[in-house]
Amino acid sequence: MNYILFDNFWRSNLLPLTYLRPVADIRIGILTIREKWEKYLGEPTSTLTEPYLRRKYPIVEADDNIVINGSVCPGPELLEEIKSLKTGEVLHHEDIIIAMRLQRMDLEKLDEESMEGEDMIESKTDPLKITNTWDIFSRNDRAIREDFSLLTAGRKSAPISKTNQVIGNQVFIEPGSKVECSVLNSHDGPIYIGKDAEVMEGSLIRGPFALGEHAVVKMGAKIYGPTTIGPYSKVGGEVNNSVFFGYSNKAHDGFMGHSVIAEWCNLGADTNISNLKNNYEQVKLWNYTDKTFVETGLQFCGLVMGDHSKCGINTMFNTGTVVGINANIFGSGYQRNFVPSFVWGGTSGYHTYLIDRAIAVARVVYRRRGLEFTGIDEQILRDVYVLL
Repeated sequence: MNYILFDNFWRSNLLPLTYLRPVADIRIGILTIREKWEKYLGEPTSTLTEPYLRRKYPIVEADDNIVINGSVCPGPELLEEIKSLKTGEVLHHEDIIIAMRLQRMDLEKLDEESMEGEDMIESKTDPLKITNTWDIFSRNDRAIREDFSLLTAGRKSAPISKTNQVIGNQVFIEPGSKVECSVLNSHDGPIYIGKDAEVMEGSLIRGPFALGEHAVVKMGAKIYGPTTIGPYSKVGGEVNNSVFFGYSNKAHDGFMGHSVIAEWCNLGADTNISNLKNNYEQVKLWNYTDKTFVETGLQFCGLVMGDHSKCGINTMFNTGTVVGINANIFGSGYQRNFVPSFVWGGTSGYHTYLIDRAIAVARVVYRRRGLEFTGIDEQILRDVYVLL
């Protein structure tokens, strides 16, 4: 069977996190949504996404295809429902299309609204789905637990050094990782340490918690779950209920709570992010579709930062702030609650962050991690720059 993950109408609600990736490549829990599906399916997937992203994420078509909503996370029961679909059938939950089985000719006219007249089947599951940016941290608890079960089933953890204080029995360490002189409290949720990751001395970690491969928790960090630190990221200071997609750094002291940080971001020393308003009111967050601030229904909400954005030392972000991609932020005082993409500046005003300079920086940060910033990566950035 050929499996395709598609972006649906929620894609724009997930900006700026989806400017440079399909929805399925959002990380929540331990894995990205795509990685979850490929683990469950035992098969590779391709993507139906925006035209400018197809250079990097091409669709693979076959005579017989199962097309799955990329914002929906898999589970054992949901997987069985999807695999049992017959040609032309559509699996949905309430008003959300989860999956469709389509022939090659039908892929060309794929549209969620046009599928309403097809053979509709109501799912008996209540799948984990991502419809807004704040869902990523607010539903991260469930996602970490489900991924932990998926990745550790029938396996035994690598030995845990006796220099650590371990509380509870839900700690799993992959081979090659280093954890010394730290407190790992899994009483309230599992703790997963990925391959070749490191937790430095003096760290205090409460689950649910996930540390991706080659990622680092810096000395003396205080991390409250449910938190995810994606691959090749470096994180220190105090962090509560936040998600780092990968390749991003918050290496120094400073507080972060209820936040989402995309890839290739860097937060300067003593950056602090407010996640609670002084009047305890619910937080509003910028929405790219509505071009205004919308209610999140949450009392706690910090920062959503797009790819390649960075901030200087002592930066302060107010409760419910959204930063676009390729923003370079600095200056005293609280930053604005919405910082557009491709800007350079802070509270005193912004200048345009010229695309050629942004690309030059991207090449450098990729090279530091032993990766190549390809011509395709460059063209995607240029395409987004033009779109904005």
